[in-house]
Amino acid sequence: MPKKLIEKIAEAPASALNNTVQRTGQVADALHGKQTIKKTKEYWHTLGPGLTTGAADDDPSGIATYSQTGAQYGYQLLWLSVFTFPLMSVVQEMCARIGLVTGRGLAGNIRRHFSKRILYVATILLFTSNAFNIGADLGAMAKAVQLLNGELNFGVLVIGFALGCLLLQIFIPYKKYVRYLKWLALVLLAYVASAILAHLNWKEVLEATITPSITWSKDQLLLICAVLGTTISPYLFFWQTSQEVENQIMKGKTTILQRMSLTRPREIKKMRIDVWSGMLLSNVVMFFIIAASGAILFPQGITEIHSAAQAAEALRPFAGDATFGLFAIGIIGTGLLAIPVLAGASSYAVSESLRWRQGLYRNLGHARAFYGIMIFSVLIGLGLNFVGIDPIKALIYAAVANGIVAPLILTFIVIISSNRKIMGQWTNKRFTTAFGWVVVGIMALSGVAAIVSMFF
Repeated sequence: MPKKLIEKIAEAPASALNNTVQRTGQVADALHGKQTIKKTKEYWHTLGPGLTTGAADDDPSGIATYSQTGAQYGYQLLWLSVFTFPLMSVVQEMCARIGLVTGRGLAGNIRRHFSKRILYVATILLFTSNAFNIGADLGAMAKAVQLLNGELNFGVLVIGFALGCLLLQIFIPYKKYVRYLKWLALVLLAYVASAILAHLNWKEVLEATITPSITWSKDQLLLICAVLGTTISPYLFFWQTSQEVENQIMKGKTTILQRMSLTRPREIKKMRIDVWSGMLLSNVVMFFIIAASGAILFPQGITEIHSAAQAAEALRPFAGDATFGLFAIGIIGTGLLAIPVLAGASSYAVSESLRWRQGLYRNLGHARAFYGIMIFSVLIGLGLNFVGIDPIKALIYAAVANGIVAPLILTFIVIISSNRKIMGQWTNKRFTTAFGWVVVGIMALSGVAAIVSMFF
């Protein structure tokens, strides 16, 4: 540094030096803030099918199951929110990888490599289960609106939600539609806020979260099976895989050969961030719903929760209007997200099984059968709310169907993702394959236990 410049700095008043230092610090803070915003935006743009799939997992039916878990057993089963996270994350990552590498949906891959008869049976059971779930979710959304405004008619609300979901899915361009689903996933944060407002005993919450506990009663085992069934659900497998294919198509890979071209490590990395983030959100919400119900309903002896709307209504006298309102809004938002995913998963599965044109990127005129299946499944769900079928019994039937389908489809997923001829360099690692078979075993035991508990 020149001698004159050093002398000038030495002669400068202390206040001037302090101002310079402060300005330098402010510039550094501003740059750091811009970098943080930039990284946040990059992360948000990375999220896609994994986020919406994870968010759709917390549909009103799932919310009812988690609420019942907390209401009946307090904090005892909170550890399930941690236990199921790696199980569903590994499975959904395998599904996403299959879609990225093969350029086909899950049903399309099963049709190519396994018995078509098995695929048809699995698809029929999946369609039936999804239709029952759609019906229960539509009813729960209508009930939630009635909790906020009791003067509104239940039938009008159910029909309005059914038509609204269909019109949005059919007529809004795919690029816009997936953006709406992505932002809608943030409605799940309402459950985090509602639990925080409930003033939980965090010491007891954390102890229950890291300490697995089971009483081995029939009721508790059945509830654990229900939690596993609602978190690791077949419709998520089909939706995740097909959405990865849709994303490739929107990037210009319109043919199978283009989609089967070399998958880059960067694409796999982004997919993993997306999937694990989505599954984390799903399980965090599950954690807070169980915790809130355990903190508020369990001590009051309110142990029978049969719907998400009933859970919201039961919370109100003890947790206040804020918690109640957030819970009710969450039911409506998650239903708007889950119903298109349930109907879409059925459409992908049936259309790929029968080799029909499919894809949300196509318009109604170019994929009539695909959208027809979607409309049919929603109409069946809608009808269940008017023919006197108990929605709880419908969910039991759906759980039985899922108990049969989930282990079967999971077996296909593990075999396909472990086959080097199909997956090339992106085949499963040995640990991933072993972990996948563990999930198959857990879901098979869960399915058998649920069926035995219901009917024997």
